[in-house]
Amino acid sequence: MSSPAVIKSPAPLDLLQLPATVTTRDGATFDPRLDLWSYREALQNVYIDIQRSIADFAPDLVLPAKKALIWYAMNRSPGHFSTMHSRLAHFLKFRSSLPDVGTEIRSTDIINYKAWLPENQAWYLSSLSGFLKRWHRLGYRGVHEDVVRLLDSLTLSGVRKGAAVSSMDPLKGPLTNVEVEAVQDAIHAAYADGTMDERDYLLSILFMALGCRSIQFASLKVCDLRLEATDQGDQAYFLSIPRAKQRGQMSRTLFKERALTPQLGSALYEYADRVRQEYSELLTDPSQAPLFPQKRAKQCPAGFEYHMTAASLGDALTAALSKLGVISERTGEELNISPVRFRRTLGTRAAQEGHGELVIAELLDHNDTQNVGVYTASTPEIANRIDRAIAMTMAPLAQAFKGIVIRDESQATRHGDSSSRIVDLRIDRSASPMGSCGQYSFCAFNAPVACYTCSSFEPWLDGPHEAVLNHLIERREQLLATTDQRLASVNDRTIYAVAEVIQLCEAFRASEVGAHE
Repeated sequence: MSSPAVIKSPAPLDLLQLPATVTTRDGATFDPRLDLWSYREALQNVYIDIQRSIADFAPDLVLPAKKALIWYAMNRSPGHFSTMHSRLAHFLKFRSSLPDVGTEIRSTDIINYKAWLPENQAWYLSSLSGFLKRWHRLGYRGVHEDVVRLLDSLTLSGVRKGAAVSSMDPLKGPLTNVEVEAVQDAIHAAYADGTMDERDYLLSILFMALGCRSIQFASLKVCDLRLEATDQGDQAYFLSIPRAKQRGQMSRTLFKERALTPQLGSALYEYADRVRQEYSELLTDPSQAPLFPQKRAKQCPAGFEYHMTAASLGDALTAALSKLGVISERTGEELNISPVRFRRTLGTRAAQEGHGELVIAELLDHNDTQNVGVYTASTPEIANRIDRAIAMTMAPLAQAFKGIVIRDESQATRHGDSSSRIVDLRIDRSASPMGSCGQYSFCAFNAPVACYTCSSFEPWLDGPHEAVLNHLIERREQLLATTDQRLASVNDRTIYAVAEVIQLCEAFRASEVGAHE
């Protein structure tokens, strides 16, 4: 007796019309027939849930929407592809709330969507417009012809660029000079005491110095750092930065060379050599090891073995810096630190120094100047004046003083050591010490200006701190009159630190008076 024939259920029509595999622009593959598209392309992860973003709101449009999205996956960057999906999902969710939407996207859907979008999201339709037009041009059903005609007739708002820069947004915009110094001091202190590891330390310094995008640092390899001897016999360090956001290019196709300071270059070169040795048995060519590798082994595409993604590298930096607890003098709260803020700070400071759009475009790795005009059009100005009243008001917010106020030298860490006394005859002719230095190692910083923001400084209760404050404010006024605001503001954070010491001394004396009453 023959066995009964196995009857297979026919595959859904939608699945039969999609390929089994799609290869993206940078060589990643995924199965578009599934409802979850998840893969890593070069330095970015892509995760798209078709069921939750499209099928739940427009089941009749799943197949053509997938086909349109496939075109973007094959021809555009993963970031652009993900953005198009997000804009479509946002629109379809809104559209599902309308009555009688039918099986096609119509012009009335677009009109309602445009009217519904809040002002800060008006640019969503501009992005969606390009996607819907492409969908229609590809010949897939789902977008009625009247939609294209309507979109062509509309004047759509794009993303408002530069708002955070022009307004000096305290949460997203450029950092002030005081904030930059606070971050730098905190980074150095955290690395010195072991609470920040070497990778995060060097990455933080590079972000502040070069203002590159996260994807550029994520794509760096140890071979990108080069040491050369100059004609004068010195050593020069150069870092070849892979260019990003170049249309139609892979992450490591084009490079821009950046010179590094000897201090940063030397430290980075020693670090890179250790990374190369660490990966000597994991990679055939250890010079191809990532300069900033991920801490846990994960599957990565060919050519990017052990590389972090752009998002994970940016998150790692933000997490490391958020632990520092740096306070913003503008908000009185912990500083919101992100990679893009360092980039905006670099552009802003370049404009403040008088550099034009071409120089700023080169610094920020732009192909042209169309997106850098915001830096030169309305260069944010530093506050013109800081007097004693302003300094005393801002001091509690800035929290620039990191040391400990002591009664006198008897309480100093190095009591009895006359070389630990901080004295400046330019400020106080009587040679009264401002305080003591609690550090035993050699210090090459300028005392007493650098002392007040140093954690090793121990100001004395009766030190001439008022004289220091007056000296710094007068010096600032002189520089403001003879140079420019940026040079005049160099010691602003120190001014706030001295003002804080004065307030702490006043509180110290008040507590003693209260204790004796």
